[in-house]
Amino acid sequence: MALLSIDELKTLAGNPQPPCISLYMPMQKAGPEIRQNPIRFKNLIREAEERLDALEMRHTEVLNLLQPAKELDTTDFWEHQDYGLVIFISPNVFRYYCLPIEFPELVVVGEQFHLKPLLHLINNDGSFYILALSQKDVRFFQGTRYSLNEVEVENMPKSLDEVLQEDDIQKGVQHRIATTRGGTANPFQHPGEFHGQGSPDQDKRQEDILQFCHAIDAALHEKLREEKSPLVLAGVEYLFPIYQEANSYPHLLEEGITGSPEMLKPEALRDETWQIVEPLFHEEEEAAIALYQQLAGMGDSKASSDIKDIVSAAYYQRVDSLFVPVGQQMWGKFNVETMTVDLHQEAEPDDEDLLDFAAIHTLLNGGRVYAVEPEEMPNGVTAAAIFRY
Repeated sequence: MALLSIDELKTLAGNPQPPCISLYMPMQKAGPEIRQNPIRFKNLIREAEERLDALEMRHTEVLNLLQPAKELDTTDFWEHQDYGLVIFISPNVFRYYCLPIEFPELVVVGEQFHLKPLLHLINNDGSFYILALSQKDVRFFQGTRYSLNEVEVENMPKSLDEVLQEDDIQKGVQHRIATTRGGTANPFQHPGEFHGQGSPDQDKRQEDILQFCHAIDAALHEKLREEKSPLVLAGVEYLFPIYQEANSYPHLLEEGITGSPEMLKPEALRDETWQIVEPLFHEEEEAAIALYQQLAGMGDSKASSDIKDIVSAAYYQRVDSLFVPVGQQMWGKFNVETMTVDLHQEAEPDDEDLLDFAAIHTLLNGGRVYAVEPEEMPNGVTAAAIFRY
């Protein structure tokens, strides 16, 4: 089973080979209702089979295409489920995801995979980083609302002692070079100063810790060079100002998790971090809604709620931000050659959800897609877009 991420969605959307089959179903995790899971699954497979038959595929080809999904139907598979199951099938793709949110039952067969229901999970599952810092142990995590994974960072020291040992080796080499040349070595220039006074031993220890933090920051600088996700520091309180002085990552948050990170289980570390970062993800969405409402209120051509305009603009890379409602579809066809959009009340055999079409192309072309509850759509419209030009 693959992990779900925005990059995974882009992979699924990038090179479709039709027919593309998308299956969504809610799952029961406990109680007698779990017996409904395989029954519901078989019904969805049967519906997909009927949709493919309607496209006049040879029935043997239909059966071969669906066979990998049918092979999932085992006791072991049903015993390891979450709240939602999503399956994607095409001649060159078979992937499934057990996800922590429920989905309404849905079968879509079309030119590309139906991905819009997943955008709500991705958008509200915002990515963040955690640096768990202590003098004896350094760990780096990438997390979301529902997951947390430790990540190896090249050249990042694991402890203060490791940095000091490397420093001693470097001083020894430089001392030998300086002595040979008849001078005195000046082996280390700190790129910053720790502000404060204490005993010589205390000052030396603080300088060592600052050097330690600079080494960590240097490694993270390479790892996070193109990233914008928030970074949260977890550690004992006295380390915070020292690391902040060394830090060069512009998205380090001032608020962190105080205490010894070794004492926190990964789930607790994830949940405490989510409480800090969640408001940041909503700020971006709220700002985009406010901008759309401002442009729409002025009658500016850079804002539109016309699905026909939005679909063609998404295809031609003009959509900067797109709002689509969760759980709703607009069935129809987009003709690339004539730039025309046909809408239908009910889905026809070759139809696709044009909201999904617009979302996928906006995503592939570097735009931002907000999948929101229908009642949260700006100005109550069915689709809303801010154009780049």
